[in-house]
Amino acid sequence: MVVLGSLSQIKPSPIPTNSSSSSSNPSQKGLLLTRRRAIVLGPSVVVASLLHFYNPISQQPSSHLALAQQQQEDELQQEEDRSVHLFQETSPSVVFIKDLEIDKSLKASPDAVFLSEDGNSKVEGTGSGFIWDKFGHIVTNYHVVAKLATDQTGLQRCKVYLVDARGNGFYSEGKIVGVDPAYDLAVLKVDVEGHELKPVVLGTSNGLHVGQSCFAIGNPYGYENTLTIGVVSGLGREIPSPDGKAIRGAIQTDAAINSGNSGGPLIDSYGHIIGVNTATFTRKGTGASSGVNFAIPIDTVVRTVPYLIVYGTPYRDRF
Repeated sequence: MVVLGSLSQIKPSPIPTNSSSSSSNPSQKGLLLTRRRAIVLGPSVVVASLLHFYNPISQQPSSHLALAQQQQEDELQQEEDRSVHLFQETSPSVVFIKDLEIDKSLKASPDAVFLSEDGNSKVEGTGSGFIWDKFGHIVTNYHVVAKLATDQTGLQRCKVYLVDARGNGFYSEGKIVGVDPAYDLAVLKVDVEGHELKPVVLGTSNGLHVGQSCFAIGNPYGYENTLTIGVVSGLGREIPSPDGKAIRGAIQTDAAINSGNSGGPLIDSYGHIIGVNTATFTRKGTGASSGVNFAIPIDTVVRTVPYLIVYGTPYRDRF
């Protein structure tokens, strides 16, 4: 308004009516044309500048870019929040398993040694598992507890580290209820007196699609409560079982699964378990994961575990 008001105060000089004086004074004619051009062009330039400044169309690309960037940031934040929430909700249902061998030269009883926090025992291996029910049944891979399942000396023990529903950590001895080497599955039982457990939420492996997100939780190389993220890379795979046969219908994933992840859950975006992490192809000579990993489909687990809990195996009488 200030600029336009200033323009209205500009008054052009009167145009001489004397033709002779006009033609006889070229400088005056040039001055007249210059003023006319200033009067005509001046408001046009200013108005055009104002229109460009206030034109919303000229601002459209930058505003759209800012909006797109904000939307992208919001989506990334939502994805991160979802991963954090999945881990926080599922990790209390995942257990850490230590396979121990008691020193047979000790005079103390194996049970006393077990309670002494591995002071006189050797860690033969580590693995993962998950809480099946509130009664203390733990599902894991058979190969994680194979030494305990085939022990003839009475010196093998299995220590299971858990977190109860209140977030309190504790450990208990895991005793074998049943094993199924054909599917690389085993069920342990721990004493949970005084603790309330949080079982996993079972999903289904039927209807999975290649490309959908999946999450693996376990204890690779002894590092507890580790989360890795990937996708379902393939379905209907065939992998070897501990008894030399084949496990059919396995889930392939690129979510990192390393030594110690075995027996842990593979979950979907809703936090439902869709498989049991069991195997990985390693790079020759390095032992490092190649990114080709496999899980036993949960539908197979659901058919097998109740049978193991109810009927057990010949090993159950050992305890």
